[in-house]
Amino acid sequence: MRYCLNGVDLFFMQVLTTIGLIVIGVLLFEFIIFAHEFGHFITAKRSGVQVNEFALGMGPKLISFKKGETRYSLRAFPIGGFCSMEGEDQTSDNPRAFTNAKVWKRMIIIVAGAVMNILVGFVLMFVVTVNQAEIIGTTITSFEPYSYTANSGLMAGDKILSVGGYSVANSRDLAMGIQVLPCEEVDPASLTVYKQDCCYDSMTYLYGMRDTLKLIDDKTLSYLYYNTLADGCKKINAAQSKDEAYSLMKQTIDSFYTTAKVSKPKDFKYPEIEVRDKRLRYVGDVKVVRNGEKMTVEDVQFFTYKPDAKKDDTSVGVDFYLEQRDKNFGTVIEETFTGTVSLAKTVWKSFELLVTGRFHFSDMSGPVGITKAVSDVASAGLKSSFGDAVLNIVMIMALITVNLGIVNMLPFPALDGGRFVFLLIEAIFRRPIPRKVEYIVNGIGLALLILLIVIISINDVGKLITGNFPSIG
Repeated sequence: MRYCLNGVDLFFMQVLTTIGLIVIGVLLFEFIIFAHEFGHFITAKRSGVQVNEFALGMGPKLISFKKGETRYSLRAFPIGGFCSMEGEDQTSDNPRAFTNAKVWKRMIIIVAGAVMNILVGFVLMFVVTVNQAEIIGTTITSFEPYSYTANSGLMAGDKILSVGGYSVANSRDLAMGIQVLPCEEVDPASLTVYKQDCCYDSMTYLYGMRDTLKLIDDKTLSYLYYNTLADGCKKINAAQSKDEAYSLMKQTIDSFYTTAKVSKPKDFKYPEIEVRDKRLRYVGDVKVVRNGEKMTVEDVQFFTYKPDAKKDDTSVGVDFYLEQRDKNFGTVIEETFTGTVSLAKTVWKSFELLVTGRFHFSDMSGPVGITKAVSDVASAGLKSSFGDAVLNIVMIMALITVNLGIVNMLPFPALDGGRFVFLLIEAIFRRPIPRKVEYIVNGIGLALLILLIVIISINDVGKLITGNFPSIG
């Protein structure tokens, strides 16, 4: 028996799918919060510190019960959670109060939340990795015919170790290293740029034979692209002069017609290479292992393009292919570990770019931006399957939990890192900072954090309204 879904059925399926993804996202987010607070909770219990309440969620209590000295609560709004310890934010004469525990125990309790976030990040990354169809390495196997990187020094067989000083342990590191390269002006009259243009114009001419001239079909296009164009671009990249490069470009275009067995149009003419006053490229030194030896390929130019021809913004693309590694238990664990480290490096690199001015305050996102990002990755995954949408959500949650762990340990008042600094000072000088001073400093820090979140959220809402929020996927 066969069933056919009508428009109403499809609508309700889409609604149920969306609701399902929202529930999964909320549960994963609460799992991240739970893990963080559980880190504080379990180490406090093990250290003999009294825990008054362990709560998941904020706001009014939905479910609450007391076991021993601790009240366990599930609250109405799934936007956080807390582990309330005796004497944590106020003075207490209780010998089991947080402030009365040995300083090294308090230090462990404070860092335990961040450690749990990193561990959860590892678990989520494992879920993503084990469900990946393939594991991609960092060794170049081949290039696109028009490849800028092949033109400027990289070779097939190169195992990439770093890009622009950013260490590379997996394909995620490689993507991040390329994305944060500086985009700078290069000599528009250089032989390197001229050869890039010859290769790129050869490719665009080939596509024009299909789209404009209607001389070839997709099957012929594929053969010409991966064979005739690839051979022609390889010769162009080896040219020693502009005249030689242009002559080889013309030979490549001639070979398109010869191979496809079609005649040139009556108004046929070879494309002219435009010499512009300004050329932008993402450029960086690339450390590789080539033929068993480490070496640095200087000033490698990466494929640079404008996503919108009407705007001056540039983007960078990857114009080479990487090896596919065998997928087994060992490579999955390795990829999971390096992938988790990659997320941490991404967070730190983002801070660096923010401090140096490469990123701006307006690029930061709060709860609204995070929700938009989760929505975007889920929508992108749904284009293929519900499972892919879930994996995309798991991936961004892995980034969020690692981000939470690192940000929480920043030495800022009210954050765990700020509290850790106070404990470190106490451990060094063997006397605590006056509790009143600590409470005031943490109170001011909390107020500033809330203000920052409000400002970022307003900025996020503004970007949503104006349609200037960057999309993912």
